[in-house]
Amino acid sequence: MSDSSFDVVVVGEILVEVITDAPFVSGGHARLGVSGDALNVAAAAAAAGARAAIVAVLTDDELGRAIAEEVEHLGVSTELLRYRTGQQGMYLVHCDPDGERDFSYARRGSAGSFLRADDLDESVIRSAGSVVASGIACAVSESAQATVLRASELTERFVFDPNFRRRLTDEATATSLLAKIAPRAFVITPSFPGETSALLGGGSARDAAQKLIGWGARAVAVTCGATGVQLMDSDGTEAWIDAIPAPVVVDQTGAGDAYVGTLTARLVLGDSFVTAATLAAAASSLVVGGRGGTGFVPTLDQTRAHAGISIGGGS
Repeated sequence: MSDSSFDVVVVGEILVEVITDAPFVSGGHARLGVSGDALNVAAAAAAAGARAAIVAVLTDDELGRAIAEEVEHLGVSTELLRYRTGQQGMYLVHCDPDGERDFSYARRGSAGSFLRADDLDESVIRSAGSVVASGIACAVSESAQATVLRASELTERFVFDPNFRRRLTDEATATSLLAKIAPRAFVITPSFPGETSALLGGGSARDAAQKLIGWGARAVAVTCGATGVQLMDSDGTEAWIDAIPAPVVVDQTGAGDAYVGTLTARLVLGDSFVTAATLAAAASSLVVGGRGGTGFVPTLDQTRAHAGISIGGGS
């Protein structure tokens, strides 16, 4: 058992990333990276000042160890990683000049998909400032979903990003899971209008937030793309945070994950909901200036400076 205490622990999957700025062709140039929504969240949390760790399974070979080194390089503890024989999951992404993406995955039956509840160090999960997971982790396998659900039972601050992906699950299944998790959730971060329409029905971002509060969530941050974020909590507090324009758009991969990681870190470290959400908006708009999910992870100073451009004086 570990004696370590973390501000943020993320539960999920780590993937090798192969990224190009042109459609895939024989002999084309590509950049290798390490990403996956869980790692993107953990890296953002670490950059935002949190002591962050990730619970995931890597292959027990040279590739797994190389990936672990990259995880550590991002400032994320590797203490909670597990290693097993198997195939490493990966994805290929083509980004056009506007940052739009087209993904292809090779993750079915990967080592990462065999994450299971006994991979959790329950003492670490209980002592963590917050635990984060997503709908993607729940959809890659039954055992991974069981791991997420167990983590949500062990922590007082469970943050859930629905991250609904039709390639992995259907609307009815994802909605049922969301309804089950909401009463355990410290914060839920759905995106509007795609996820909210699919999982919560029609209506505005505020309607979606109200529905999740009604389901038992303590707080909700509905991300609304280039317009902003609708905040609401169970005490009746509401706020709208305007989006912060991105200085440069290269690749939108990881922007939502950066939002979740930064928001969670700053809440755990004592910022108000509004301040944390503003810094999260700034971080997510900076991340798109890099290529790949962890191609550019802004420091807290960079994020604060960028937020100060829009909020007139910083946080």
